[in-house]
Amino acid sequence: MRKVQYEFQEDFFIPIPLDTNNITALSPFLVPQDHLGHHAVFMAMAAFTFFLFVAGTAINLLTILCTVQFKKLRSHLNYILVNLAIANLLVSFFGSSLACYSFWNKYFIFGSTGCKIEGFTSTLGGMVSLWSLSVVAFERWLVICKPLGNFSFKTTHAIIGCIIPWIFGNIAALPPLFGWSRYIPEGFQCSCGPDWYTTENKYNNESYVAFLFCFCFAVPFSTIVFCYGQLLITLKSAAKAQADSASTQKAEREVTKMVVVMVFGFLVCWGPYASFAVWTVYHRGEPFDLRLATIPSCLSKASTVYNPVIYVLMNKQFRACMIKMVFGKNIEEDESSTSSQVTQVSSVAPEK
Repeated sequence: MRKVQYEFQEDFFIPIPLDTNNITALSPFLVPQDHLGHHAVFMAMAAFTFFLFVAGTAINLLTILCTVQFKKLRSHLNYILVNLAIANLLVSFFGSSLACYSFWNKYFIFGSTGCKIEGFTSTLGGMVSLWSLSVVAFERWLVICKPLGNFSFKTTHAIIGCIIPWIFGNIAALPPLFGWSRYIPEGFQCSCGPDWYTTENKYNNESYVAFLFCFCFAVPFSTIVFCYGQLLITLKSAAKAQADSASTQKAEREVTKMVVVMVFGFLVCWGPYASFAVWTVYHRGEPFDLRLATIPSCLSKASTVYNPVIYVLMNKQFRACMIKMVFGKNIEEDESSTSSQVTQVSSVAPEK
């Protein structure tokens, strides 16, 4: 690749060869970005985002339809999982599909307005997803660890738990539409997100990125770690009290494994994006390969598949209903599933 310089424009920020004077001729809204990578790389990214679109849309749509069809799935916790599925659908249907078609064409073919729409919907869905995960963790902490005593998680609480992520998500996603940062093509210029790169003071990018990192990553992640940490402590205490119970010991091991997977999945999907954004903001002027932004962007979109696999498909009751709905086949539900084991173990935990 030839040596490049980074050029700022109102609607994009791209690397261009030093011997190029007409930046408009390389606009990511007008021409293929062949100078950024080999044709095979764009096709591979198109295939990956196509998979995210198909799998993410199918799994999350099936989650919603199953909850509507099977009354036994309409628990308070599952309301929040449906909320998570709706947020994931927003990302897969708008974000992954538009990115797939753009990677196929090797530039963001939908123009500046389409970029703002894709950036906003992906950011909104992602933020709602993050906060929904923290609400799920908070709900399990309240019900199993009982910090408020015999607190009853009712429908009203579940509805509030569904509304709050959308409020917080809009607080995070709307500012770039009104001048606090902006939505521009990122990485290979085939998907859009907040502007982490430019130093134009009028966009106040540094303050926006700091806000996103603290409010939409650090706080949800801290909530998840704290709540699941307390859950593990409670389950270990219950398992110790029932040392002779094989089912209790199995429940403790299963829940420990699930918690590790949940936290690890959160970090894999969102850690690179948050780290990259903070690095670019606080290392202004240092050289870096803008194409690397594609990696954290795609990992965050992969959460639309990863999250339902963990929170829905690993739930035996949900899985049984999905199989029945898709294949018309009944499978025997294992009453000793992880969720029922957690309830059993938590029943012997000391009330606070």
